[in-house]
Amino acid sequence: MKSQFLAAFVLSVAAIAIAPTAHAAESKAVNNIQSARLEFLNNQSKSVNNIQSTRLVFLNNQSKAIDNIQSNRLEFLNNQTKSVDNIQSARLEFLNNQTKAIQDVQSTRLEFLNNQSKSVDNIQSARLAHLNTQSKAVDNVQAERLDGLDTRSKSTLQ
Repeated sequence: MKSQFLAAFVLSVAAIAIAPTAHAAESKAVNNIQSARLEFLNNQSKSVNNIQSTRLVFLNNQSKAIDNIQSNRLEFLNNQTKSVDNIQSARLEFLNNQTKAIQDVQSTRLEFLNNQSKSVDNIQSARLAHLNTQSKAVDNVQAERLDGLDTRSKSTLQ
């Protein structure tokens, strides 16, 4: 019993002597677990923050891309409007040139007809002058014939 008592006493002393160390080791383990948990949560928070910042960067880039698409669309529509305006001005200029060409053709036709009318007037006056000359020539021939007959008559009478 002595040996059991001695063993129990040694175990009690050992337990009392080791108890603070074990308690310290146990609290260190708890502290280590707590610090590991805090470090894990800190890393998770950092990764969540990284994910959030990555998402914000992605959304910012998407917004910029959408803005670029919108500005490109507006520029495209502006260019289309300008080209439509250019087409309209080209069409108006073409029609204006056609109108001028038609007016030039009309004035050329009127000038041609005017020249034809003048030439017809000139032809008519030339024909009248020719007929007048022919009539005078016929009158002269008649007068000469009459003179010739008169001269013969006088010569036969004498």
